[in-house]
This record gives sequence, C-alpha cells and structure tokens, in this order.
Amino acid sequence: MSERPLNDDNGSTGPDDDDRFEGIVDAETDRDPDLAVIEAGSRTLRAQAGPPQGDIPSRPEDPELDRALREVETELAGRWPETKLDPSLRRVEALMDILGQPQRAYPAIHITGTNGKTSTARMIESLLAAFDLRTGRYTSPHVQSITERISLDGAPISAERFVETYHDIKPYVEMVDDREEHRLSFFEVMTAMAYAAFADAPVDVAVVEVGMGGTWDATNVVDASVAVVTPISLDHTDRLGSTPGEIAGEKGGIVKQDATVVLAQQPVDAAQVLLKRAVDVDATVAREGMEFGVVSREVAVGGQQLTLRGLGGEYPEVFLPLYGAHQAHNAAVALAAVEAFFGIGSQHARTLDIDTVRRAFAQVSSPGRLEVVRRSPTVVLDAAHNPAGAQVTAEAVTEAFGFSRLIGVVGASADKDVRGLLEAFEPVFAEVVVTRNSTPRSMDPDELAAIAVEVFGAERVQVEPRLDDALEAAITLAEEEAEFSGAGVLVTGSVITVGEARLLLGKG
Repeated sequence: MSERPLNDDNGSTGPDDDDRFEGIVDAETDRDPDLAVIEAGSRTLRAQAGPPQGDIPSRPEDPELDRALREVETELAGRWPETKLDPSLRRVEALMDILGQPQRAYPAIHITGTNGKTSTARMIESLLAAFDLRTGRYTSPHVQSITERISLDGAPISAERFVETYHDIKPYVEMVDDREEHRLSFFEVMTAMAYAAFADAPVDVAVVEVGMGGTWDATNVVDASVAVVTPISLDHTDRLGSTPGEIAGEKGGIVKQDATVVLAQQPVDAAQVLLKRAVDVDATVAREGMEFGVVSREVAVGGQQLTLRGLGGEYPEVFLPLYGAHQAHNAAVALAAVEAFFGIGSQHARTLDIDTVRRAFAQVSSPGRLEVVRRSPTVVLDAAHNPAGAQVTAEAVTEAFGFSRLIGVVGASADKDVRGLLEAFEPVFAEVVVTRNSTPRSMDPDELAAIAVEVFGAERVQVEPRLDDALEAAITLAEEEAEFSGAGVLVTGSVITVGEARLLLGKG
C-alpha cells in the first residue's frame, strides 16, 4: 500500500474544514426559525433508531444546568465566529500570560493537517490512556454538543465543569478584551478553556487538534514535543494557500525546535515544505511509508484487521472498529506519534506492549465518521465535506458495506467545493436528496440542487429543504423496492448536517 488515501475527517483562530459559523447548533441566535425543527423532528425518526449511544453527551437533564450551559453557549456564540480569522497569536498569548501559562503544565501532542485530525487524535488518546496516562483532548468542531471539544480521560467534560471552567476564566478574558482592538474569538476562548481545564485536572498529556492551519492557530501557544501532520489537500484555499505546498507552509508552524514530527503520506510539494521546516528547527522526522506504515489490512466484521509497522517494530493482529483504508493509515500515524512520545525510534528499537496496543485500538470510536446509526435500512453518517474526504468516504462505504443501492443525503456549507464533493459521490449514489442544516452557512437547497442536477441528472435528484424530511425521503427510497433489500442511506456533506441528523435519529 504505497499511497495513502486522504481521510474524511474534519476538524484557527477557528476550526478547520466544516467549522461551525456559530459554533453551537443549539444557540438561539444561530437557528434559522424556518429550520429549527431538529428536536421536534427527532420524535418522528427516533422510534426506529434505538436508544442514544456513543460518547456524545445529551443536553443536561437538570433544567438549571441546561439553562447555564445555554447561557455560556450564547455568550461564546456572540464572539468572533470560528470562520473569521486574524493571523495573530497576540490575544491568546496575552490571555495565557494572565492565566499563568496553563498550556505549559503538561506535555502535548499537537495535530494538524486537512483531513483525519479528529480520528487520529482519538486514536492517540486511546493509546495513551491504555498506558495509564491521564489524557486531555481538544478537538473541533463538535458533532452535537459543544462539550465534546474538551475531553478528560476519553470522555467529554461534564456540562457542569464546562460552565465552571468558562466562568473561571471569564474575568481574565474580559481583561484581554478591554486591552485589544478586537475581542477574543470564540475559538480563542474555547482553546483557553481547554488548556485551563487540562491544567486543573491535571492531565499527564494533552492531545490537541488545531482549528485551522497551524502557525497562527490559537492552539499554537502550546509547545508540543510531538507534532503530527495528517494528509494535506486543498481546503480553505482563500486563507491557507492555493497549493498543498503553500498550505503545508502554514500547517508546518506547529513543528517546534527539537520536537519530533510524524508525517502522514503527503503530496510531494507539501512533503518538501514540511521536511524543510523540520530541518530548520532541528526536528526529528518520522515519515509514513519510510519509518512507519500499514503493512496489511483486511476488512473484518465491524471494522478491519491490521498489521502496523511502528517506529520500533511490527504490531500484528490489531483490530480497528472503524471503516476504510484511510482509518488504517490514521492508526499508523497515531501509533507512531505515541511511540515518539515515549521515546521509541531508531535510537531505541523496541515496541510498545502489543496487548495494550490491541486493547487501545479495539476501543476507538469516532462519531460521525462512517458511523452506523440505524438498521433496516442501514443509515450511515459521515462528515466528509471536501472532495478529498468525499473520495475516501465513497471508497470506504463501498468496501465496508457493499450496498446494492445507496441513497445520499447531502447538506453542505456554501463556502465549500460542493461540485467536487458531489462528483466524488456520483459513482456510488443511486439517488441524492439535497437539503440543508440549521445554520446560516448552509447552502440553499435549490442552489445545491442545481449543482446536483448537473452532476447526477435531474432524475436522480430530490430536494427536501428540511433535514428531517430529507431523512424520511431517503429512507423511503431505500425501502421502496423489495429488490433493493441491501439498500442504505449515507448522510454527508457537513459536520453540522451529520450532527443534526444524529440527533434526529436518536443518537444524542
């Protein structure tokens, strides 16, 4: 397996990829009144979906706590949105100074790239926890609950702790707001909350995913001993660069002096830029396909069986309960990152305990990444939102499920390469239902349909402006003919669309 497919994950001064304009689906200020049907519509679909599951928290049952969390969400949503960028670390550095540099209280593994960041972060977290380290994980954007972004010991922090952390740092946030020309952004405050929560826990190691880019990302105030760069492809070209090499120049900013950088397979120009950055800061380099990689993989029930080559040797018979070749490569990157963190490499040729590694990977989950949320017919959610992510999702769903007929439900953000995304799915979708999610960034369904008709043909496109109606329509299409007993539904195009569909289908 000499070439690595790109992953379908998401993840700045604001989060990468399908970053939420508002940051919070539930914030009243961000709902479109005509589309605020998620909770009501969920009652229609939940009966067939089963009970909530996974590690995505529901709203707090305590009404007072729920009110307090909504107030914090609303205050955060009132700040600069995650998509509005200012290439400076000045404000977040000022806040870290006032807070006493909490990000320096623990070692860190810092992750950037275009696709695959969140899944890789989850795998790294699981491996570290299996070796009895207390972990903090910071990822973005969230699928359903804002509290997902900050995790301790593998689970999102409680709503109560989230609210407490916000109020703990709020006076210091306001001090910086008063000094600066612009107030701290949503993402800058969230990053400070994560670093403060990790220091307060305290954690043994933080696993930190960038929001967007690297050099000027708010997370880059952390001084990580291990930097990870997942595959780079074209996304956010208006902000990060028009070629993989230009984008790599921005993302390579997380590689610090004397650190170890773990590189997934990259386009040639991106690899050259990243290697030069490593030389400039005297960083040790571990490259997929050279120092580590995937030796073999086989599709298995509920995931895949892998043999991975780490920095210290081979790890056979590793079961990964995630689908797709891209997730196998994410696993190799995660393993190398943890080996590097423990000092394993060419100078120390030893392996991690194989049973512990197997146990860690077997426990990995990644909600919204080829996640099955319903049966009869099977409904799968995947947060692919750019052409590279859509391509590997299309390949993975074909390999893992073998549907006789696949119906797509697509709701995408207007600022994405929607045509490229639809073209990647065209070979695998028998029909597509275009829709939108509840946020202002979501593309108008009629505009999305016009592009879809050009790609699929009018006879294969259906328009349903409301997401709950789109899900109902797709499920009906999958069920309507007996000969298509192996039919399925794939909901995709946006992290937000996937999160709202997950709620509608009873998984939150």
